[in-house]
Order: sequence, then structure tokens, then C-alpha cells
Amino acid sequence: MKQEKIPSVISESNPPLQSAEGCCCHDDECCSVAPETDPLMTDRLSETVYAMLEGLGEDPHREGLLKTPERVARSLRFLTGGYSQNPEELLKNAVFTEAYDEMVVVRDIDLFSMCEHHMLPFFGKAHVAYIPDGKIVGLSKLARVVEVFARRLQVQERLTQQIRDAIQNVLNPKGVGVVIEAKHLCMVMRGVEKLNSVTTTSAMSGQFITSQSTRSEFLRLIKS
Repeated sequence: MKQEKIPSVISESNPPLQSAEGCCCHDDECCSVAPETDPLMTDRLSETVYAMLEGLGEDPHREGLLKTPERVARSLRFLTGGYSQNPEELLKNAVFTEAYDEMVVVRDIDLFSMCEHHMLPFFGKAHVAYIPDGKIVGLSKLARVVEVFARRLQVQERLTQQIRDAIQNVLNPKGVGVVIEAKHLCMVMRGVEKLNSVTTTSAMSGQFITSQSTRSEFLRLIKS
């Protein structure tokens, strides 16, 4: 059964940001390295980091901190480079017609993101599966979609749903399953300080919801 199209994660009122050379969605190399050289944005971020150092009681003019504002600014531009990329367009560039109709699973995709509440990292693994309905996508693009959404300020719950929705919208498969397992430094370094806590989230559509056997197969495959 065909699935209803899920509202796009990229809306007209909130389009992806553009780099000076345009949207970075046309090849793997562009999508693997986020733009970080916008001079105006880097300068503004550098000034903010400089003010933060002063607010922390540090001396931004001491030797070890002289280049820290610029380094942090460039680092943040890289770590949030997903704002300049459209994951649905990325997927569309690698869709192929194929009669294969069994589950496709890519497991243990390394994931690094930043919590939007404290701007501290969370990291772990994403497991992505879909059941084709006449269309398949290049396997590397599933990992790229995870990367693009992860390189934004995030909460794990929304990140899981965004990955599912992008795949569902582009391929219109019989179902999509996404599971993320991650450690959050906002729980490890501060707050409750629980070093071994792991957060697991899931987002499903189609047969992954309606068929218990399909859901069970997916969960078994990512644990094997």
C-alpha cells in the first residue's frame, strides 16, 4: 500500500541556507564537508566567542586564546553545516528503478550532533531501514541524510523523525524504520552526570508500524 506523503522537512518559509556557491547537494564531496568560510558569519561568531571568554573571566589576549574565537567559529560552522544542505534533494540525486522489495538495512551509522538546549555534543549510532516499492537509493545517501540532519542543533527525537520523513517523502517506500542510540554530554558532563546512560529513539512508517513481524525483523537485524 502506498504511504501518504509526509510534510517536507524543508518548508518554503524555512528553506536551507545557501553557501556562497549555492546549495551543497549535488555530489558526495560537497555534502561531506560543510561550508565554513563565510567571512561575515565567521567574524560575527568570533566576536561572540571573544565576549564569552571575557564573560567566563578569561583573558582573550593571552597566548593560548589568541586564535580561539576564530577556531571555535570555524568549528561551529562545520558542525552545523547541515543547515546549508537539502537532504531530500540529496536523496533524489541517487534514486534508481529496481524490482527489489525486501528490507534494506544500513546499521551502525556513526552520528555526531549538538543538543540545542545546551549546545553540547551527543553521539552514537543510527540504524536505517526501508522496504522499496519500485525505487531504491544509493546506500551512501542514507548515511548522508543522517549526517545532514545531525549537523544542525538538534534533539534526538526530532532528528530520528526527520531522517524517516526524508526517506519516506523521496522514495515513497512500503515503510521506513529508524533507530538512534546516543550518549548526551549534557547528561554526562553536567546535570545528573550519568556516565553510562544511553538514549534510544525510534521512528517508523508503513509496514514497520502495521506489521509486527517486519518491525521485529528490523530490530533483530540491528542487534545481531
